[in-house]
Amino acid sequence: MSDDAVVGFMVPHHGSFTYLRAAVESALAQSDERWSMTVVEDGADRRVGAWLRSLDDPRIVHEQNPVRLGIAGNFQRCLDLSRTMYVTFLGNDDILLPNYVETIVSATAAYPRATVVQPRVQVIDADGQLCWPIADRVKARMAPQPRQAVELAGEPLVTSLMRGNWTYFPSLCWRREHISWLGFRQDLPTTLDLALLADVLIAEGTMVMLPEVAFQYRRHAASASSAAARDADRFGEEAALLDELAVRCHTRGWERACRAARVRLTSRLHAAQIGLAAAHGRDWGRTGTALSHALTPSAHARQTTS
Repeated sequence: MSDDAVVGFMVPHHGSFTYLRAAVESALAQSDERWSMTVVEDGADRRVGAWLRSLDDPRIVHEQNPVRLGIAGNFQRCLDLSRTMYVTFLGNDDILLPNYVETIVSATAAYPRATVVQPRVQVIDADGQLCWPIADRVKARMAPQPRQAVELAGEPLVTSLMRGNWTYFPSLCWRREHISWLGFRQDLPTTLDLALLADVLIAEGTMVMLPEVAFQYRRHAASASSAAARDADRFGEEAALLDELAVRCHTRGWERACRAARVRLTSRLHAAQIGLAAAHGRDWGRTGTALSHALTPSAHARQTTS
């Protein structure tokens, strides 16, 4: 790791070597060189280590997991290996715009106590072209749209996120000391992003929202979140997590956040969309699973009405 590094890119890798190359090359194109990168490989593609070593850049390190850890396990190993003050869990298929490090360093200097920084994000498709799917249009409608940097915290922010997670996890930059003691939930491999964010915000962390576009998030059919949504696994995880968060918010006295977590509006709408699409394709098993998540009351609601 470079001694001058401020931002550490931790890349949990299992998937496309082509996309990974583009992600690494986007780091090499940064206008501010105060970064390091560790690619933590959870597979057995010999091309990865060989290519990374061929770059001969001391800022870039390759780690090979001795056994397959899976999504949540590999994210935790990335956190365990991180050493910089700030850390970004960069998706192996995403792209850093050249101003990412410069933008983050400036924001963290202005808001040194912030837990996490969210720059503005562009969405790209499998071929790297800008796109605007309905999921991202919904996110944009739900997210704050600041014209200048703003620091958010407390129940209003948590309430907003309980209505729908409008963040782009791979673009978030975290103050490492604020999350190292929490770690990633191993029981929530596809919703560990929201779980970690809720943990730090309930523990009085803050988020800085930036107006600068500094990241490109790749949305494509092969991504883990898309695959999980198709199989309806994500909705079960979301339901369990939001039921848990509803109780935690209620205990803290955050009743608006509790209600938003209990209703889980966007999660239900997304599940209904997947269920109806499955029904159109006569995939009755997936239809039933998805629609049950869309229609079943939350556990917290059942407890409070019983």
